[in-house]
Amino acid sequence: MGLSILVAKILALLYLSAGVAALGGKITFAKIVDDFEKSPALTFMTGLFSITVGMLMVEYHNIWVKDWPVLITIIGWAALIKGVMFIAWPQKISFFKPWYKKTQVWGILMIAIGLLFGYLGFFL
Repeated sequence: MGLSILVAKILALLYLSAGVAALGGKITFAKIVDDFEKSPALTFMTGLFSITVGMLMVEYHNIWVKDWPVLITIIGWAALIKGVMFIAWPQKISFFKPWYKKTQVWGILMIAIGLLFGYLGFFL
C-alpha cells in the first residue's frame, strides 16, 4: 500500500498542476497536439518517457483489486500503451485532436482527478 500512496501523491501533483495550467489558459491541449505533429523528435521522446513511466508502473504496481489502487494500474497501462503508440504510430496523434479542443473542460477533469488522488495519497 505504501507504493500506491506514493504514486497517488505524485499523480495528484501532476494532475493538479496540469489542470490548473489548462484552466488558467497557460496551456492548450490542441496547441500541444500541433507541436507534436510538427516535431517528430518531441513525439519520439514523449513516447520513450511514457513507455518508461508506464512500464515502471505496470511492473511495480500491476495491482488488479476492487479498490482505488487499480486506478493507478490503469493509468500505468494507459501510459505504456500511449508511449508505444507515440513511437510506432506518431501520425495517429492527430486523430485525438478533436478531443482536446475543450482545454478548460480537460482542466476541470484533471483537477478533479488530482483532488481524488490527493485525498487518497495524502489523507487516506
